[in-house]
Amino acid sequence: MPETLQNTATASAVARALLEIGAVGVRADNPITFKSGIVSPVYVDNRRLPYHPAQWRVIIEGFKSYIEEQRQAFDVVAGVAVGGVPHASALGYVLQCPSVFIRPQAKEHGTGKHVEGGEVAGKRVLLVEDLISTGGSSLTALKHLRAEGAIADTMLAIVTYDFAEARANFEAAGVIVRSLTTFPAILAEAIKMGRITPDEKATVEDWFADPHGWASRR
Repeated sequence: MPETLQNTATASAVARALLEIGAVGVRADNPITFKSGIVSPVYVDNRRLPYHPAQWRVIIEGFKSYIEEQRQAFDVVAGVAVGGVPHASALGYVLQCPSVFIRPQAKEHGTGKHVEGGEVAGKRVLLVEDLISTGGSSLTALKHLRAEGAIADTMLAIVTYDFAEARANFEAAGVIVRSLTTFPAILAEAIKMGRITPDEKATVEDWFADPHGWASRR
């Protein structure tokens, strides 16, 4: 099941880094729709991180620290396309470890592979994801890795919304998930930093209490 990687201070530092670069915002009047179909008044856009190296370093160093402290054993780092790819690549570079990326759909031309960059058969693969909502995209990537013979049962993520259905999905798939921070931690830090108004806070908390039913209650 998803759990934060380290202590509360780390979760807060990562949340703060994301808020500093505008990667988190509230748009109740113009909500977004997740790939899973959930309509949300709040977004987390971790694709902004590579544009802000100081804040990006907080994330990569957070992953590196966890791996070193837990002595996490793996042979290859894999990024889920497209959001997880830059983070997996940067982590692989820092650790001097091979990295690959997983396409959600194989290309119709070329080799037609889901896993690009190198062979993973028989190797322990650590999957890196930028954001987890229901876990569907992440589990699809894991399926592709396993289909190519990889040993894949651990995932690191920057953020998880920590939905109950995601926890159930990962548990059923035999996957251990660790995240640098969670959405509740980001919300707490946003309030502390004065980045959201009381009305926005109420809207987000109402959504988070029932993400699937929020749109119909509006």
